[in-house]
Order: sequence, then C-alpha cells, then structure tokens
Amino acid sequence: MKIVLASKNPHKLVEISRITEKFGFELVLQSELGVDIDIEETGTTFEENSFLKANAVMQATGLPALADDSGIAVDALNGEPGVYSARYGFDDTLDDWGRLLLLLKNTEHVPDGQRQAQFVCVITMVTPDGQVIQARGEIHGELLRAPVGENGFGYDPIFYYPPFGMTTAEMDPEIKNQVSHRGNALKVFYEKLKEKGYADQ
Repeated sequence: MKIVLASKNPHKLVEISRITEKFGFELVLQSELGVDIDIEETGTTFEENSFLKANAVMQATGLPALADDSGIAVDALNGEPGVYSARYGFDDTLDDWGRLLLLLKNTEHVPDGQRQAQFVCVITMVTPDGQVIQARGEIHGELLRAPVGENGFGYDPIFYYPPFGMTTAEMDPEIKNQVSHRGNALKVFYEKLKEKGYADQ
C-alpha cells in the first residue's frame, strides 16, 4: 500500500519508516510525487493540524496520505510552544537550533524540579474513500538547561527522559522508537489500522 507522507522533512520520513515497515506500507515523501504545497496549519490542536495536512496531500495526490503533527509542551509555559513548536518565536530566520535556544532562554527562570515537559504526536491517515484514522502518543520528561546528545532532531537534545537517564538525542534510534511520542502514536495507529482492515492481524 503506497502512502504519501505529508511532510517535507526527511528526518520524519526516516523515523516513521523505521516503525511503519511492519505495516507493509510503501511510504514516500510528498516531494517525491512532485507535490510542493504549503499547508496553513490553522488548527489549535495537534489533531486539527495533523488532519489538515493529511487531507490536503490526499487531495493533491489522490493517494492515502499520512501526516504527523508533533511538538513539545512545557508545563511551566502553560503547554507552549505546543502546536507552534516548528514555528516557535514566529521568526523565519530561526532554524531548529535557534528555536531550541529560544526555548532554553524562555525557561531560564523555571527552577529545577518544575521543568516537566512532554513531546506530543498525533498521526492521521486520510484515504480517498473518506476514511480518517487518527492516533495520539506522548512521552513525558524534563527540560534540561543545555543540549546533550547528537541523535534525533528538533528539541531532542534538551528533552531528558528520566527512565533511561538520558535525552532523546542520546538514544539509539531503535530504542527511541520504542518510547518516543511518535513511536507511541504509531503503536496506537497500528492497532486502529488492524481494526479497519488496513493491516494484518
């Protein structure tokens, strides 16, 4: 089954493909099909934005589309940056590293012991026949004061996962996929796929 990943991010393709291999999916980036659309993420929840992206790419390609909307939510910032994680600061000159540093700066005042945060991921698949399958996953941890680790991407170097005693940027990719927000969302998603008959029991 050919599925279009509604993303321009090759890191997401690699990470999601590692987990969806068992689904029997052939996962391709939208750009591989010549689709270059900017989808305005007007939703206020991960669920809304994930659906908007999947639905737009499904309509553009005529193929089932899979979208991931994810981000980091910091308790002391009332859940920010949340759905705005990829646009944090709303400054086009900032890259992933710049946004990470901005989050560190904006949490300097938060004392140790109160730096709880979670990564959230919502996966949505929309098919041409109108099926919508959606799943949410989370991983809970703490925000460090400085980046540690070379793996992963985005905010991984400052997200500390206490059960493993390391950041998600220090984890081996296979280990990370077992506990990450994306991995957890895809586990739920796989069960829903089986219920709908899109994956083997």
